[in-house]
Amino acid sequence: MAPELTHSFSLSLTVDRPTIISRSPDRGKRQLIPILSGTLSGALRGHVLPGGVDSQIIDRDGLCRLSARYAVETDRGDRFYIENNGLRRIPRQWCTRLFEDDLAFFNDIPPGEIYFRTTPTFETYSDNLRWLSESLFICSGQRSANGLELAFYRVE
Repeated sequence: MAPELTHSFSLSLTVDRPTIISRSPDRGKRQLIPILSGTLSGALRGHVLPGGVDSQIIDRDGLCRLSARYAVETDRGDRFYIENNGLRRIPRQWCTRLFEDDLAFFNDIPPGEIYFRTTPTFETYSDNLRWLSESLFICSGQRSANGLELAFYRVE
């Protein structure tokens, strides 16, 4: 039987400018992107706590391997930690722009042309959120110049 996906919640994240560790069209780009804030909506409501980071390696063909870590607090006061690892791929004609400082070009790429999927895992600290650590999830993302929209789906 094929698994089904059920939308569980979404995150809207605001990020700061990346810290570029290395940038080489031959070797790729390594960057750290601070996650400043965000809102949680859907089956859970709340906000993203300060201190998160999205660590990215972008290869010369534009494939981004990302690993983000951040914490969320629900409106009920429960906190959980997310480790979100995955891939982002943009159309080839935009790839050279990934090595620039200005990411505003993301606003010009039609969202349907960006492949952005992750496999999040959760650490939970209350019974109210145990379901997050007892199921598998996938996440679909959309990048803009100032942040991210993430939709989390539970695999049924």
